Amino acid sequence: MGDSRERLHGTWASRWTFILAATGSAVGLGNIWKFPYIAGENGGGAFVLMYLACILLVGVPVMMAEVMLGRKGRMSPINAMRRITREAGLHGRWNGIGWMGVVAGVLILSYYAVIAGWALYYVVKMSDGSLQGASGDEAARQFAALLGDPGTLIFCQTLFMVLTMGVVVAGVVRGLGVAVRTLMPLLFVLLVVLLVYSARQGDFAAAVDFLFSFRTESLTWTGVLVSLGHAFFTLSLGMGAIMAYGAYMPEHAPIGKTVITIAILDTLVALMAGMAIFPIVFGSPGVEPNAGPSLMFQTLPVIFGNMPGGLFFGALFFVLVSVAAWSSSISLIEPGVAWLIESKGMNRVTANLLLGFVAWLIGLGTVLSFNVWQGYTLGGDTFFDIMDFFTASVMLPLTGLFIAIFVGWIMKPGVVFEALGDDAPRTLQAWRFILRYLSPLAIGVIFVVGLYNKFFLA
Repeated sequence: MGDSRERLHGTWASRWTFILAATGSAVGLGNIWKFPYIAGENGGGAFVLMYLACILLVGVPVMMAEVMLGRKGRMSPINAMRRITREAGLHGRWNGIGWMGVVAGVLILSYYAVIAGWALYYVVKMSDGSLQGASGDEAARQFAALLGDPGTLIFCQTLFMVLTMGVVVAGVVRGLGVAVRTLMPLLFVLLVVLLVYSARQGDFAAAVDFLFSFRTESLTWTGVLVSLGHAFFTLSLGMGAIMAYGAYMPEHAPIGKTVITIAILDTLVALMAGMAIFPIVFGSPGVEPNAGPSLMFQTLPVIFGNMPGGLFFGALFFVLVSVAAWSSSISLIEPGVAWLIESKGMNRVTANLLLGFVAWLIGLGTVLSFNVWQGYTLGGDTFFDIMDFFTASVMLPLTGLFIAIFVGWIMKPGVVFEALGDDAPRTLQAWRFILRYLSPLAIGVIFVVGLYNKFFLA
C-alpha cells in the first residue's frame, strides 16, 4: 500500500530537494521585512538568540512531528491522518488535524496571493522608470493608487495564482521538485547580489549594529512572545504544507537532521534579507526602519529610485520578494490538491483549477478590503483583517497544538521513533519530552496572547 501511495504523487528526488521545498515553504514575505524589523526593535543579537531558542523548543519539535505524520501517512494531510488513526485504532476526531491544515492553507493563499501581487506590480514599476527620482509623497500616492484600483489588484492577484498553479499542476517531480531546485538557489543568488550592492551604497555598519548588537535591555517580555510567535509561524507549521511535503520525503532520510537544516536556512535567509535592506534604509536620512509593509512598498521604492543603479537593483529586490512568495504559495495549495486527487479521483489539472479558483474567489474579499469594501467592517476589522487573524492567530496555533498533543501523547512512542528514522535514542527522548511539555505550553501562550491582544487590547 505504501508503494501505491508513493506512485500516486511521487517522491522528492532526494533529501535535499525536500529541504529546498520545505525551506521554500518557510521563506516568505515575513522573512524579507518582518523578521529583520522585529529583531532590530527587540534587542538585536539578544532577540536573535531568543528566537533561535524558540525555534529549537517550538519550531523544530513540531515540524519534526508534522513531517513524520506526512511521511508515515504518505498521502494528503487529511488522508494521512485518517490512515494513521485507523491503523492505531484511534478516534476519528484526530482527522481534524488534517482538515484544519488544508483549510488554513487555502484561506492563507487567498490573501497571500493578493499581497504577493503587489510585489509583481512593483517589479514592473521599478523597471519602467516611473519611480526614478520619486519623492516620498509620490511613492505614497502611487501605492495608494494601487490599493484603490480593484482592477489592477485583481490582475496582479490572478497572475500570481496562475504562476502558483502552473508549478503545482506539473506534479511533485516535474513541478514542485524542479521549481524549488530553481527558485531557492535563485533566491540566495539575488540575496547575495543585493547584499553586496547594499553594503557598497548604504550604511552597513549601522545595519550590523541594528540587527546584531546584543542589547538585552531592549528585549522585553513582549519581545520574547514576539520571538516565540514568529518561530512558530516562520516554519509554515499547522497549515498542511509541511505534512504534505513530508508525504513525498524519501523513506530513510533522517527527519531530525533534515528539519534542523531547514530551520537554519530559513533563519539565514531572514538575516541576509535584513543585511540587504537595512544598510540602504540607514544610508537614507529620515527613514524609519520600523515601517513594516510601507517600508517595502513606499520607502524602499523611493530609496532605490534615488540611488545610482537603484532602479535595476530595486527591480531585483521585488523579484526576490516575488520568488519568496511564490515558493511559499505552491506549498499552500498542494495539500488540498493532493486530497482532491486521492479522494475525488481528479487529475492534477482539474484539482488545481478548482482549488485555485476557490482561493482566487475568496481573495477577492481581500482585494475589495482596500477599496470598495473598506468602509464595511466587523468590530473595526476589514475582510482581510478577519481572514489574517482567523488563520494566523486561531487556526495555525490550534493545529500545531493538536499535532504536538497527538504525536507526544496519543501515538505510541515506538511507532513515532521508528517513523522518524533517526538513530539517536537520547536525542529522540529529549525531543519527545519537549514535544509533550514545552511545545504545547509555548503554543498555548501564543494562542492565548493572540486572543488577548485582539479582544482586550484592541
